[in-house]
Amino acid sequence: MTTIVEQLSSYAAALCFEDLPGEVIHQAKRLIIDTIGCALGGYASEPAKIAREIAGTVASGRPATVMVSGQRTSPDLATFANGVMIRFLDFNDGYISTGESGHPSDSIAAVLSTAEVMHRSGREMIVATVLAYEVFCRICDQADLKLLGFDHVTVGGMASTAAAARLFGIPEKSIAEAFNLGIVPNIALYQTRIGTVSMWKGCAYANASRNAVFAAMLAAGGMTGPSPVFEGVGGYFKAVTRAPFQLAALGGREHPFKIMECSIKRFPLGQYSQTVVEAALQVRGKIQSVDEIAEVRIETVTTAIRLMAGDPDKWEPATRETADHSMPYTVAAALIYGTVEQHHFDDEYLRDPKIRALTRRVKAAASDDADRRMPEAMLCKLTLVTESGASHTAVVEYHKGHYRNPMSEAEVEAKFRKLAKEVLATAQSDRLMERLWKLEDVTDAGEIVRLTMARPSPR
Repeated sequence: MTTIVEQLSSYAAALCFEDLPGEVIHQAKRLIIDTIGCALGGYASEPAKIAREIAGTVASGRPATVMVSGQRTSPDLATFANGVMIRFLDFNDGYISTGESGHPSDSIAAVLSTAEVMHRSGREMIVATVLAYEVFCRICDQADLKLLGFDHVTVGGMASTAAAARLFGIPEKSIAEAFNLGIVPNIALYQTRIGTVSMWKGCAYANASRNAVFAAMLAAGGMTGPSPVFEGVGGYFKAVTRAPFQLAALGGREHPFKIMECSIKRFPLGQYSQTVVEAALQVRGKIQSVDEIAEVRIETVTTAIRLMAGDPDKWEPATRETADHSMPYTVAAALIYGTVEQHHFDDEYLRDPKIRALTRRVKAAASDDADRRMPEAMLCKLTLVTESGASHTAVVEYHKGHYRNPMSEAEVEAKFRKLAKEVLATAQSDRLMERLWKLEDVTDAGEIVRLTMARPSPR
């Protein structure tokens, strides 16, 4: 009987650029552009600074580059530093399923570092990205790890392992060992996203990718790992999912690629609140002032309520990380300011009595209709009730950027440029964008990382 790791390692070794339809290649480039833009936007964050400080203490005989700063460090620590930048704003893409959900673009941190170190081409970057998305999404489909006490980055580490092992060019048997070495020691707890959310929320997948790169390096050196890692007596099925599963057919030939079901975010906040904020903005124009609002009623999917409004901290957020995962806070901010942007999670807004007062007038409930539409849609019905008794309702199925309501190329570029403008000159952004849209023509992936540098690399 073929094990899960055998299935994954065989697929990782065999997938090639010629297997990818044109639309899949184009989608991969869109998502890589979006992800690098998010990293540029997250560069100045405190978690990113901490990650860079640690990365800067390590020298490597085979170094990788930290984006923007140009620091040279070990491939695993470069992956961590870049991954923290990617994730900080909670603005990178997402995948929703009836099992687990998360952000497969976090694995692009592992793609960038290993592709640079191995001097892989842009085509190999695209293949590794599609591979990471495929592994992440297919395994996410099998179980909701949150209910079992585990975080989705447990799956993210597997996706990053697949990408890193592929880019290191190790044979199928060694790729299998990389999975074994990456999965067994790196099971993450869901406490990361509960209560008062800490900085670690934006670092957890970066750490999973760091561990994945390290596992691939060990496997490349001949290290073996525990097996069978899924099916064994002490394996993943026993300890994590509590039940076995079989993967659906992986992308290729007549089977679709899961990267086509991933969505780009319009707002820098949790993916389950994207349609909710969009609905709030639709009804905002129906009133003259937020002072008229007596109540805001939200009806959406059960998972969204549980994650974004299910504990007291989401109603009185004390940290940026809690606020961007708070449905009532982000709705209140949207109604007051007409948008939600990165600065709306700064301390001055977290303490704003006007946002706090409106947050207390928000009511959130699960909707059977929305649950039935999951995961194809993220249905939200939002009703704004005024002090005079009037009500205004908006229904949003697919937020702008959802794979069924995609952003245009111009919109993807506009988001990128807005995020990049604080760290890159316009000419740099132009050149980087040009190379990313033509990534299949790039001969050395290190060029992409170097184009993100705001100043010369320190010697």
